[in-house]
Amino acid sequence: MGNVIETANISRAFSVAGGEKFYALRDVNIAIPENKLTILKGRSGSGKTTLINILGALDMPTEGKVTFAGQDITAMNEQEREELRRTQIGFVFQSVSLIPIMTAYENVEFALRLAGVKENIKERAQESLKMVGLAARMYHMPQELSGGEQQRVAIARAIAHRPKVVFADEPTAELDTGTSLQVMKLFSELVEREGITIIMTTHDRGLMGMGGMLYELSDGQLVNAQEKEAENG
Repeated sequence: MGNVIETANISRAFSVAGGEKFYALRDVNIAIPENKLTILKGRSGSGKTTLINILGALDMPTEGKVTFAGQDITAMNEQEREELRRTQIGFVFQSVSLIPIMTAYENVEFALRLAGVKENIKERAQESLKMVGLAARMYHMPQELSGGEQQRVAIARAIAHRPKVVFADEPTAELDTGTSLQVMKLFSELVEREGITIIMTTHDRGLMGMGGMLYELSDGQLVNAQEKEAENG
C-alpha cells in the first residue's frame, strides 16, 4: 500500500501589516497512506485547515511541493487543479451546504453532474445514499433531516463520483457526541468497503484514536505522527 499524497517541505506564508509575513505552515512533511482514514489534529490556529486546503488543491503552498497520486499539483495551473478537484477529490465541510430546494437525492445527483459523470447517475446517487444509511430518506428535503442526516447526505455527495480522496474539515464540529461517533463509524466503513482515502481535521479528542494515521500540528509545524496498523485494514 502506497501513499496517495506526499508533501515536501511545504510552507504557507501570508502577508500582514508592515510588510511582515505570517507562516500558517512551515516546513511540513507528511505522507497520506491510501485506503486509510488520516486525522489531522490541532488547536484552532494550528494550521490544519490551511494544510487540508493545500492537500486538496484549494490553495497553494508558498514553498515546497505536493504530489497527489504521483502528480505534482504545485506545478499545475488553476484549470488543471480544478479538473483534479472535480474528478478525483470529494469535500465534506463543517457546514453541510446542501442546496435547500433540492431533495437529498437531487443534491447527490447534481454533484455527480458537476463532476462530469455521464452514465448511471440515478443508480450511483441512490447507491451512495444507501451506503450512508439514508435509503428511506433520500427524497426528503434538507430541512426535513436531522443534522446528522444532513451530514450523511454531504458525505454521500462527496463519495458519489468515486474520488481517490475525500477531505473532511471538522465534519463533526456541529454534531452531538453520539452522531459524531456514527459519522466516524461511517467513515471507517467507507474506507473498508469502498477503498476510499479520507483525510479529516478535528480537535475532538474523543475521535482522534479512530484514524489509521494521525498527524498533529501546532503553530503551523508538524509535532507528532502516529500510524496504527491495526486500524482500517
